[in-house]
Amino acid sequence: MTDGFPNKPKILRGAFVEFGLSLPPLLVVFQFNPVQLTRNRGLSYSFPGAPDAASKSSAVPQRTLRNFHGGFSNLLSLQKEQLVTVEEQKLGFDIRLDATDRLNEGDTITEQFGIAPQIATLELMTYPKRESLLGSLADLLPVKPKGFSFTRSTNPPLILFIFGRKRVLPVNINTMNITETEFSTDLNPVRATVAVSLTVIEGKSVPYLYSKAMTEGMSVLNLANITDVANVVVPG
Repeated sequence: MTDGFPNKPKILRGAFVEFGLSLPPLLVVFQFNPVQLTRNRGLSYSFPGAPDAASKSSAVPQRTLRNFHGGFSNLLSLQKEQLVTVEEQKLGFDIRLDATDRLNEGDTITEQFGIAPQIATLELMTYPKRESLLGSLADLLPVKPKGFSFTRSTNPPLILFIFGRKRVLPVNINTMNITETEFSTDLNPVRATVAVSLTVIEGKSVPYLYSKAMTEGMSVLNLANITDVANVVVPG
């Protein structure tokens, strides 16, 4: 059965996917895409020979970043001389979970457990794999499937945040706040909001380089608006 709109575009959904194979495998496709997504990146500036916090004394005047900037009339020279620390990008958004549609469809698992399986998977993304009971049982197998790794690290699993075709980002989960807002008669959660804070793992990994290439490609497309500079007043 269709909704009567054969040319309706398919809406992609975001997801958290564990990078690598282990037990239990972790995958959560977002039931609803986030209403909003915040992204921020911090930068801090200093200058050569700047005093650190431990050496600062209120009795002795200290050279400040403003004083340092005041010594330059050439901005390109200033750019080369000042020290810049660029922090990794941070992301934040809410994941909404609601069992209503699947309950109406008669989904057996949802009828028995509500959205508890999705919440449990999200929670396991913040636990070290070494604490996995399934992983411990897999280690006892006399013959392990070829090509499958039951890695149980002391660190939480590495997660890929997938949000469309242009963003496949390896991330660390900083915080995960789960708010269960409605329950079934046997107290299984049927509605919840999960607020997550992430830090993008920037480096030479293939997923990050792919996403960075997509960002740079979007910036190149922005050159189509280069004629807008005619509306900007630049002092001579």
